[in-house]
Amino acid sequence: MIENILIALLLMMLGAAFTYVLMRSANKKQFKHLENEAKAKATAIEYEAEHLLHEAKVKNQQDEILLEKKFQDKELTIVKQKTELDLELKSLKKQENDIFKIRDNLDKKEQALNALESQKKEEISKSIALLEKSASMTRDEAKKHLLEELKNESKLEFALIVKKYEKEAHVEAKKKANYILSQAVTRYAGEFAGERLMNIVNLPSDEHKGRIIGKEGRNIKSLEQLLGVDIIIDETPGVILVSNFNLYRRAIATKTIELLVEDGRIHPGRIEEVHAKVESEFEQKILEEGENIVVELGLYPMNEELMRLLGRMRYRASYGQNALAHTLEVAKLAAIMAAEMGGDEKLALRAGLLHDIGKALTQDQGGNHVDLGVEVCRRHNEHPTVINAIYAHHGHEEPDGIESAAVCAADVLSASRPGARREVLESFVKRVKDVEGIALSKQGVVDAYAINAGREIRVFVDAGKIDDASVYLLSKEIAKEIENKVQYPGEIKVNVIREKREIQYAR
Repeated sequence: MIENILIALLLMMLGAAFTYVLMRSANKKQFKHLENEAKAKATAIEYEAEHLLHEAKVKNQQDEILLEKKFQDKELTIVKQKTELDLELKSLKKQENDIFKIRDNLDKKEQALNALESQKKEEISKSIALLEKSASMTRDEAKKHLLEELKNESKLEFALIVKKYEKEAHVEAKKKANYILSQAVTRYAGEFAGERLMNIVNLPSDEHKGRIIGKEGRNIKSLEQLLGVDIIIDETPGVILVSNFNLYRRAIATKTIELLVEDGRIHPGRIEEVHAKVESEFEQKILEEGENIVVELGLYPMNEELMRLLGRMRYRASYGQNALAHTLEVAKLAAIMAAEMGGDEKLALRAGLLHDIGKALTQDQGGNHVDLGVEVCRRHNEHPTVINAIYAHHGHEEPDGIESAAVCAADVLSASRPGARREVLESFVKRVKDVEGIALSKQGVVDAYAINAGREIRVFVDAGKIDDASVYLLSKEIAKEIENKVQYPGEIKVNVIREKREIQYAR
């Protein structure tokens, strides 16, 4: 039993000794591994430090070379400037010498002139003495006689000169008077036009004025740019004014602002959304209005484009007379006259309704409303009598029948009745359209709106085609062309706006 215990103890001691030896050997290997790893890291750090030091030395050398080159360039520039200054100094010295020489020559010439003047006086005195002796007259008597003769000879010439200048003064005075009168009249044209070129938008409260203006004016700027109108916000409580010569554009702007005020959310994104919706609704509305007119007059069927143009004529005026009201008046008068004279009542009604259809296209396309009307009616195969009536009512052709003659007579009656037209307003609208047309004809112009009763033109350009430097040249070019081609009182402000907008969608 004791032997077994001793053997067990011995085995335990041998196991412990063997374990100790194994652990010591493992620790030595681990320590050796760590030591090798540390040496490798130290070698890497040393290599990196040497590399950084080398890079720093190279950079310093490059900086020194660059600085030396800059110094040499500066030195060359200074030497060049010094040379130029020396040359300029030599030139100035030469000019100074030339000036001294010129001054000496002038002094010599002045002395020579003084000598000649003295000689001339002596010769005149000798001549006068000789004349007095030969004519038995004193100097004063000769002078008086000579002046008397000159006075008699000059009377006729003097009278002709006075008559000429009196006539010129009369003509100039008349021109000046007419100019002053025209300027005085045109100063008040703004009030006359303003009464007929503005819509009033009622607001629930004055707080909405601030919303329409927006932070830093961004809302009103967006409204004016998108709608193409002039929005006037003054101290008048509860209202704002929408001003523009284009009835259709003004109606869309008014409806857009009313919907925005009613909704309460006014910001650039919402403005664009509501404007697109209102524009779409207006297009549908004018088509429906054209259809209703055609159905009411019993002229259905008619091409959809023609009916749309008829509806659009509600937003067109001619010499202050609403184009649609004038058209309906002409159509009904022509039908009555044609019926009385034994003509085709329906054909006269149709010709009268379409005789001014081209006016619905002039604001967008420009040109003569007669040619535009004939083109659109021919495209949709209208009756030859309708084509003839369009031509004949402005004297381009002779009427070829009772119906065309009735349309011509009805057009004159409708236009010339008392109070039908206001020529001053039409000339104002034409001038504003001409100003817009000049701006739109320039390359790179996206939109152009005449605002402030025609006293300002707001031009929007494509930022991709027109750079900042070209904006100034474009504004000068537009202003110069307006000066040469348009007659207007006072001055017109040309405001060219360039902005860049990028739109992306997060999906």
